[in-house]
Amino acid sequence: GQAQPASVAEVLKTVAKTLMSTVGGAAGPLYGTAFLRASKAAGDGELDGVGVAAVIAGALDGIQARGKATTGEKTMVDAWTPALEAARAAAESGSDPAAVLEAAATAAESGAAATEPMRATKGRASYLGERSIGHLDPGAVSTSLILRAAVRAAGEAGAA
Repeated sequence: GQAQPASVAEVLKTVAKTLMSTVGGAAGPLYGTAFLRASKAAGDGELDGVGVAAVIAGALDGIQARGKATTGEKTMVDAWTPALEAARAAAESGSDPAAVLEAAATAAESGAAATEPMRATKGRASYLGERSIGHLDPGAVSTSLILRAAVRAAGEAGAA
């Protein structure tokens, strides 16, 4: 079988390379860069709560470096930004890594839901103009799904 990855950073780096080589459109490079920066932020050892927040910060940095979007433009940034704020708050209050991830995922879900009434002004969806109103942003939704999957994976690892 596959050799076990040595670290969180290694897993994130593998995810980045896989996304960059297989996902078309804007999402591949955006998520690829996000996971690459997240991998750098993870460092070598185990992640504590503060480390989890740092990984999320790395992901958001990568997305903003690549996509130049800010909040309110109906993009994945509208999910990653509240995720990071919630993760930092949880980490600062001494939460464990699983609880920090949980806070991030919940905030990303709220952030994704909040994109529905927005008009897209960045990225490919901006071509739809007014027609983008009333739809959830796919990047924001996929962000919330990724973070929720990370919560589940952390839970399974903790139960092992």
